[in-house]
Amino acid sequence: MEPTEKSESEGWPVLAIDRQRRGSLVDQIVAAIAEMVNRRTLPAGTKMPSVRQFAKTNGVSTFTVVESYDRLLHLGLLSSRRGSGFFVARGAEAPAQQTYLPTYLPAAALVVDTLTPDLYSGQTDALPVGAGWLPPEWYGESTILDAVRHAMKIPAGRLRGYGHPLGFPSLRQHLATTLSADLFAVEPEQILLTHGATHAFDLVLRTLTRPGDVVFVEDPGYGNLLALVRHHGCVPVGIPRGAHGLDMEVLAREAQARQPKLMFVNTVLQNPLGTSLSQAQAHRLLALSEQYDFWLVEDDIYRELAARGDSSLAAMDGLRRVIRIGSFSKTLSPVLRVGSICASGSLMPELVRVKMLTGLTTSEVNERAVYDAVSSRAYRKQVERLVLQLDDARELALERLGDAGLVPLARPRGGMFVSAGLPDKGPSGRAIAERALRASILLAPGEFFALRPPDTAWFRFNVAYAHERALLDFLRSIRGEQS
Repeated sequence: MEPTEKSESEGWPVLAIDRQRRGSLVDQIVAAIAEMVNRRTLPAGTKMPSVRQFAKTNGVSTFTVVESYDRLLHLGLLSSRRGSGFFVARGAEAPAQQTYLPTYLPAAALVVDTLTPDLYSGQTDALPVGAGWLPPEWYGESTILDAVRHAMKIPAGRLRGYGHPLGFPSLRQHLATTLSADLFAVEPEQILLTHGATHAFDLVLRTLTRPGDVVFVEDPGYGNLLALVRHHGCVPVGIPRGAHGLDMEVLAREAQARQPKLMFVNTVLQNPLGTSLSQAQAHRLLALSEQYDFWLVEDDIYRELAARGDSSLAAMDGLRRVIRIGSFSKTLSPVLRVGSICASGSLMPELVRVKMLTGLTTSEVNERAVYDAVSSRAYRKQVERLVLQLDDARELALERLGDAGLVPLARPRGGMFVSAGLPDKGPSGRAIAERALRASILLAPGEFFALRPPDTAWFRFNVAYAHERALLDFLRSIRGEQS
């Protein structure tokens, strides 16, 4: 697509969109604006149109514009100012044309992004330092393989129909029993099984929000969630989270001003920082949600790796204002793709309806495999071993990353991630990550997790791989260039 000049009447970029061209409209918009930035047709500081204005001018949906702006933010070509909109970033220049190649091209080897296939596939030849999965042997391969084999012996009668809309009854009953014993009272009918935690986030957004709604997210926080919120046409507002938890003063001020519909929060072992909220902060968060009338969506997928007694919003609230998201990808295997939503009985019918509208039911085979695994005698001991293994790996990672000249953003008490960065301003984290990818090292830069580009480069490290010699040598070389 050839970009045109800015509209003389409105001062906004008008693009010659080719709807017959292979590739998405988002790819075309991103490529065209990137070219205009490089040609200085859109000089630094130029104010971009609002999402609705751009959509109207170019005849596309607001969802397309939200996703395009989000990708341009990640590329560093646009910046956003709270309450003011989007602007061409100062010093912006598209890194290289392959950065915004259409998604149908095999660009994974050329540029790293939040949806880079290698971050999820587990089939990469690159050292997966930024990945969210652990080595298969850490999970207890025999337990998982035995469970999968057993699940494949599904009774012939169960091959009729699509399965229960809520999910496999035995797994929901097991979850209800264990959650009621460990955290809070819940009935199987208050549990909806999903195709992983991201599917659960999507169902909650589809059920409770409409385009234009304000959604609070942690900043930094889970990168795919930020993109998903924007994809639904909602307005993400970042609440700063650091080594000591959430900035409650900012949260109170923004809640009063913005009237959010809901907030997503990682109570324990937050991704990417690895920290947990104190009991006092959890109580304050619940009080603010009550005062300003917004839902809390508790991303609780790391609960089994956390210490007993760590704060739980769902336990404190009893699922009145809290919706709890769970998953088995961190203690079993992400390949099984089974997550869960725990919610009040009044919300469940609409969540089920939206689940069926968008995909009918979830895989009973996968849910049977998870049930067989988590109900086995070996599972508890497997999780205990995993926690100890992660503790050792995390301490080693902190030590080795420190030796390489990186400074941790926080010192996690548990979990699988450590975030650390370079102390001096230099190349962006994304630029360093793309350079690392050429050296067969897969990094996850801070840009993946923040609403705005970080001031200095930092990365989320998977502790299972953070001590590898190739990574440490690479980081030392980068550090040496900054000295």
